[in-house]
Amino acid sequence: MTEDKAPPVLCRFVSEAGEFESERLDLPADCTLTQLTLICNGILKQEDPVPYKFFIHEHEITSTLEKAVELTGPLISERIVDIVYQQQAVFRVRPVTRCTASMPGHAEAVISVTFSPDGKYLASGSGDTTVRFWDVETQTPRFTGTGHKNWVLCIAWSPDSSRLASGCKDGKIIIWDPKTGTQVGKTLLGHKQWITSLSWEPYHKNPDCRLFASSSKDNDVRIWDSVLCHTVLTISGHMKGVTVVKWGGSGLIYTASQDRTIKVWRAADGIMCRTLEGHAHWVNTLALNTDYVLKIGAFDPVKDANKDTFVPDKKKSQEFALARFKKVTESVGERLVSGSDDFTLFLWDPEKDKKPLARLTGHQQLVNDVKFSPDGRILASASFDKSIRLWNAKTGKFIATLRGHVQAVYMISFSADSRFMASGSADSTLKLWNLATKKLEYDLPGHADEVYAVDWSTDGLRVASGGKDKVLRLWQN
Repeated sequence: MTEDKAPPVLCRFVSEAGEFESERLDLPADCTLTQLTLICNGILKQEDPVPYKFFIHEHEITSTLEKAVELTGPLISERIVDIVYQQQAVFRVRPVTRCTASMPGHAEAVISVTFSPDGKYLASGSGDTTVRFWDVETQTPRFTGTGHKNWVLCIAWSPDSSRLASGCKDGKIIIWDPKTGTQVGKTLLGHKQWITSLSWEPYHKNPDCRLFASSSKDNDVRIWDSVLCHTVLTISGHMKGVTVVKWGGSGLIYTASQDRTIKVWRAADGIMCRTLEGHAHWVNTLALNTDYVLKIGAFDPVKDANKDTFVPDKKKSQEFALARFKKVTESVGERLVSGSDDFTLFLWDPEKDKKPLARLTGHQQLVNDVKFSPDGRILASASFDKSIRLWNAKTGKFIATLRGHVQAVYMISFSADSRFMASGSADSTLKLWNLATKKLEYDLPGHADEVYAVDWSTDGLRVASGGKDKVLRLWQN
């Protein structure tokens, strides 16, 4: 006896912004991902085929249309199924599977590691008071920046990769040239207590990349001119130490504090727009759905990755960076998520509203790190409760818990194509997670102690990690 063939599915293609791109279509239930991509390219009249991901509600279509529809409830012939399409990253990142370099040099714990936006440089800050620059190609140390007298707590690259700012426990900030490893200009003085975070003005706002913001335990935020080496603006208003500062892409600066509030400021004049309240304890961490595009500025991982030096035409590249920013924000604007010692996260629409869109509960201990995936679909939170939780970035709806670490998870970093995530933990391992299957892909032991810092390069080729064992490690496929 032959099996009954499933009836066709009544569908329509919908953009992420919620615009209907097609009339209703009768598609065969066994329609595959490849066939859906061809149909979608045809509807959108793409000259060159573009790879897409497709979602029904929150379920990604990975095999056939019928299987994805079944996950969302019984198939009723009159029901119209909306297939949300999303352009995939042009390049696919391969999972990192092994440690390719172990780079000693620091004399104390490595507190921060970060790749430059163009992926050419790697910098690290340490408790040994130095900033180090590493050659990612030869996997060897290049320069040691000495100038701080106390622990280097945070570092941040300018969006054009030309400079690195570092802040220390004494409240001093130094700007470095990664090509020479030398200090640029004089040390920036002004904060009275240690620097907690640094954030540069986005490239599409000013391709000269001169201004950046710093937050401190002295309750203030300062905006600096990195060329003239002085404070442009001091922003005061928090009652306790400021833990994070984020310079958003729409002309706003977001700050989180131990006073349990998040404040939204106008970057142009430091005027406070609104205070976001709801957390019952210190706010430790903030993330924007635009973090990835703001970090890479005008750098294009596909076109620019093989060039020796990235020298942008400022006007063109500013337009490119702005277009990219607009694409990420067209459907929901610039979204903010906050994580706290009260075990919860809040999802905000900070440009418009001081009430949260959602309160995300489930962690059993304080939330340490939050990140949006580069494609803006997923939100991940890492906690002292040894778990990572995944949430829908638009609604805050819980998706899954990733378990595998046996100690606190300190930091997470997504691959550029949003398919993988790396996490570093107090259990001395890195773990690589597959976001399609929501499962552990690779266990990456190698560090001798707690892993404090993890960063995935913008070209997708490497992950860098550092921690209490004073060694920097590079991981590749």
